[in-house]
Amino acid sequence: MRAVLLPALLALVSVPRMQAVWLGRLDPKQLLGSWYVLAVASGEKGFALEKATKNIEGVVVTLTPENNLKMLSSRHRLERCDVNVAVLLRQNSGWVFENPSLGVLDYRVLGTNFRDYAIVFTQLEFKDEAFSTVELYSRTELASQEAMRLFARWSKGLGFLSQQQATLQQDFTCARKVFQGG
Repeated sequence: MRAVLLPALLALVSVPRMQAVWLGRLDPKQLLGSWYVLAVASGEKGFALEKATKNIEGVVVTLTPENNLKMLSSRHRLERCDVNVAVLLRQNSGWVFENPSLGVLDYRVLGTNFRDYAIVFTQLEFKDEAFSTVELYSRTELASQEAMRLFARWSKGLGFLSQQQATLQQDFTCARKVFQGG
């Protein structure tokens, strides 16, 4: 019995989702502050064709008095930079947020060390199109090898093909707009 139980436990520990469960006990305030979005994996229709034109994006995370996440973000969209504000409502789990009225069905941190990087999963639905994304948030303009490795592992583990993954171009114009307050 022990010979069977040990490999089963090791398999569970190596599964990335186990870390997401552990994150549910951490304080969301650790996610607050400025982040660069350096890499994205997306199931969005047309992402594979547009990924070569996407630049690094910015996100500033704050907490509302109700303990919801307020996200000020710059998103690079077809030759322009959109700056948006969204409030994500906290679900029962400490690290799961949503705002169905905005098309955000699930927003959660999959892996992080909070000092340098966070791997963020989002399930979205816009105009009858449902898709998921995985993003690499970084506190600095360059991601560590560890962060890039975890992003690749999570993306692959969640079924994203290589053509659905992109390291964003080193143009910080859009990201800096959000850090300057829009």
